[in-house]
Order: sequence, then C-alpha cells, then structure tokens
Amino acid sequence: MKIYANLIATLFVRILSGVKKSRTPIGVAIAGVGLIGFAEAAVDFCQKTAQDALRACQDTAESARSIALGKCENISDSGARADCPKQAAADFRDALQTCRDGYAVRQAACQKLGPGSYDPVINPANFVRNVTNPYFPLPPGQTFVYEGQTKDGFVHSDFIVTRKTKVIVGVTCTEVHDVVYLDGVVAEDTLDWYAQDKQGNVWYFGENTAELVDGRVVTVAGTFTVGVNGDKPGIIMEAHPMPGDFYRQEFSLANAEDYAEVVSLNATVKVPAGVFRQCLKTEETTPLEPDLLEDKYYAAGFGNVLTVDVRNGDKIKLVKITTN
Repeated sequence: MKIYANLIATLFVRILSGVKKSRTPIGVAIAGVGLIGFAEAAVDFCQKTAQDALRACQDTAESARSIALGKCENISDSGARADCPKQAAADFRDALQTCRDGYAVRQAACQKLGPGSYDPVINPANFVRNVTNPYFPLPPGQTFVYEGQTKDGFVHSDFIVTRKTKVIVGVTCTEVHDVVYLDGVVAEDTLDWYAQDKQGNVWYFGENTAELVDGRVVTVAGTFTVGVNGDKPGIIMEAHPMPGDFYRQEFSLANAEDYAEVVSLNATVKVPAGVFRQCLKTEETTPLEPDLLEDKYYAAGFGNVLTVDVRNGDKIKLVKITTN
C-alpha cells in the first residue's frame, strides 16, 4: 500500500507541474479534493458496473442450467431424460451469449456516458406539478391510442394519463396506465410514474408492470421504484434535446435499463393521427434486450407519434388522442 501511495503522490506532483490545466474530470478532482479525489476519479465506475452486471448475468445463467439439469433427473422416459441435458447446455450457451451482448451494449453506453457513477440528485423542491414538456406532454384525462401490426400479432395500446399521482422520494409524480393488447388480449399492464423538473426535463420514477399470457401474469420483470433497492430515476425526455445527446432513461441494474440518443429534430412522420413535421427522433437501446433497437418519433404538442423496431421494421403508430 505504501508503494501505491508513493506512486499516486508522484503522479499528483507531475500533473500539478504540467504547463496546461486539465479540464477533464481527473483535473477537476485534483484541484478540488487532492489525492483522494484523484484516486477516485481514476476509477471508471461505469465500466465497473458493466463488469459487475456481466458477472451477475453469468451467475444467473449458471444457476438456470443447474435447475434445468435437476429437472432433467426427474424425467421418467429414458430417451427424453438423455436429451434433456443437451437442451440445457444449448440454453446455457444462448444465455451466456446474451450476457456478453448485454455487456457490449453497456460498454458502448459507457463510452458516451463517461466514467462517473450514476447518482442523480433529486430535490423535490425542483419539481413542478404538471408534465408540460412539448415533446412529452401528459395532460390528465387524455388517452393516447397506438396500433400496429407486428411479428407477434396486432398490437393495440392505450396510454392513459390518469388524474392520480404517486409520491416517490418526495416528488409528486403523474401516474400513467399503459395497457397493451395483442390480438385483442391484454399482454401487458403497467403503471408508470413521471415528473417534470423546473428546467423542463421529464424524469421517469418507476413502473409497476406485468406481462400476461391467457389472462395470467407470467412475469413482473422491469418493475422498479426510485429509492427502493438502489433504483434511480432517468430522463425520459430532455428539456432541450440536441442531436448527439445520450442519457439513461431508467436505472434498475439488470432489471430496467434503457438508453436514449437524440438523432434528429426535423423528422417528418405520417401516421393515422396525422402528418407531423420537425419531429424529435431518438434511438433507444437496452442491455437487457441486446437485439432490440427502436427509433421513436416525438411531435411537439403531441408526444410520441411513432415507434419503429429497426431490426424487423415493426411500427406502432399514434391513431388518435381522446379525452376522458
């Protein structure tokens, strides 16, 4: 430890003796808090988080394989019992590949987010009551209706801005009830919570979500609430989006992690609800579904008007907006 401390001290002296002042986070840390700040600034917290998540994913894959093999032991038919471990091995390989792909998505995000830890400061006094961001307005009582033919079937979605609120870490959030139907049957039922700060940014404070098959809940994965289990809010819509902006939309590690990047501010979109010009276009990714890449289009005064799955071309379009 003494050798390490001496090395840090030497580096510190050399940096201070440089002819130019650094504007990097490391330079700021040195000027502000000295050796301890320098050592901390040298840590890439984003990459360390990605590595931790990778290990957790690999551990989960290993655990799932062990459970699968245990189930194989309890198959009476000898032929099926012999084939079962082969399937378990194939599923394990696929799971490990998904872990690696998710790690690659996080690494790419870290290149844009930087090395710092993600810990946004939320001051309830800095939030307003209503969400009025032009690209993401949430007027209580309005329902945004979306539809589209996808590879899985016909999707109908009701994005219902309720008159209910929920207080999360001291912030009063607008509650949205989002119900997705697949071929006429409820496939996903979610409560989302949003709040806007005084600067105009819309923050996402969590969701209570459930996926259903034949009317029965099969998973609640993705459910999170800011302030619980280390979960943190993200920005669902910036106050002043600019091309190249990259940000987290939510942060519940290995459970709910979406990233968005602003691509354009002048896209034109034609959907059943109308023709919209000068739309904001974003590209969204997540390490939890590495193959997923979505383009979303937002029109001022209306919000999201079109979502396109870049991989397969599926489109979910705004059909109409109703008032309850």
